[in-house]
Amino acid sequence: MFFRMIRGMLTRQTGKMAMIAFTIALGASLATAMLAVMFDVSDKVNQELKTYGSNITVVPKESSVISDLYEVDGQADITKAYLREDELGKIKTIFWTFNIVDFAPMLDARMTVNGTEAPVVGSWFNHHLDLPTGEQLDAGITSMRSWWEIVDGRWLDEAKSGDDQRVMLGHNLAEKLGVGAGDTISIKGSASSGSYEVAGVFDAGGDEDDQLFAPLDLVQELSDTDGKLSSIEVSALTTPDDETSRQAAKDPSKLTIAQYETWYCTAYASSICYQIQEVITDSVASPVRQVADAEGAILDKTELLMVLITILALLGSALGISNLVTASVMERGQEIGLLKAIGATDRAISGLVLTEIVCVAIVGGIVGFGVGLGFAQIIGQTVFGSSIALKPMVVPLVVVLVIAVTLLGSISAIRTALRLDPVEVLHDR
Repeated sequence: MFFRMIRGMLTRQTGKMAMIAFTIALGASLATAMLAVMFDVSDKVNQELKTYGSNITVVPKESSVISDLYEVDGQADITKAYLREDELGKIKTIFWTFNIVDFAPMLDARMTVNGTEAPVVGSWFNHHLDLPTGEQLDAGITSMRSWWEIVDGRWLDEAKSGDDQRVMLGHNLAEKLGVGAGDTISIKGSASSGSYEVAGVFDAGGDEDDQLFAPLDLVQELSDTDGKLSSIEVSALTTPDDETSRQAAKDPSKLTIAQYETWYCTAYASSICYQIQEVITDSVASPVRQVADAEGAILDKTELLMVLITILALLGSALGISNLVTASVMERGQEIGLLKAIGATDRAISGLVLTEIVCVAIVGGIVGFGVGLGFAQIIGQTVFGSSIALKPMVVPLVVVLVIAVTLLGSISAIRTALRLDPVEVLHDR
């Protein structure tokens, strides 16, 4: 009898049940799309934030002390302190390894280029690195300096044959020397000299336009600094600072045990810097404050926006469900009144209404989930230029949210059904 009544309701009120299913599907689709994007957004933002360049700089401790005391560039000739190249992979072994988006070693030197003294920087461009964890990574300034405009030639690429003996010039230096892509220049360092082809000329819009960039191994050979680095630039996803992180940046030892654990296990810029210092010998890591704060804020605001959209969409669905189910109950007032007159309890009436709505919600939820996955892919392709990977936790979350919205939207209708007086409704009063 119970299931016959359910089947009868679904067939007699097809239009209204379709509207309820559509409302649930709409809420489920928006929730699915937003949750799928939100849980995958970190990976997408990682790629976008590479265009911001580095937000953490690692230098030798001795250089940092001299820079602080005398307010000079720590990489100036006043010091010959270096970092160790063989420790670079350790950056990806810290607690926040997945927050490290990219990094690039830097070796600064001054050399004679075509008879003119000029600053030379050795670095990775698109370097393939085998990490101590067994993972692999492609890192370097090609991705960290994506705003550089190549005005002549191309980027260097370690994977390309012969590029280990080619260089790149800032456009100011290229104009000064009167050379362009394809030309050969002579470089004389403190240890050796040679002739090298110019692979490309770039416009960086900064001091780099007066510099020569070359593969790290080449600059180390020319300057007799094998295995040594002047600094490391790191691009990492960070959380905006709060009072705890600001206090820790000054002196972590003054934190309580609870504060220290919270700080160490949160992706603050100061926390990531501290952990980098733990794995790189005699180093000082410091955040580029404006960039670090901006990147963390972007991610937090993006996720907050998606959460708010999800909440508003589900609230709208709950209100729509409430109105439609209440209207359905009022139309069936005499049927419900008759059930109560022949002895149906409040629990039985509530169960009947809920079962009907749950049946419709299952259909609407399945359709909405499928449509939501489509919405997520559209967002991924439009905003990030790549597909959105569905995280396993999205499915149970959507199920829970659909159930919660359905129950919330049914409360008003159930209360209306329970307040119906059999005498009044059966006599059309």
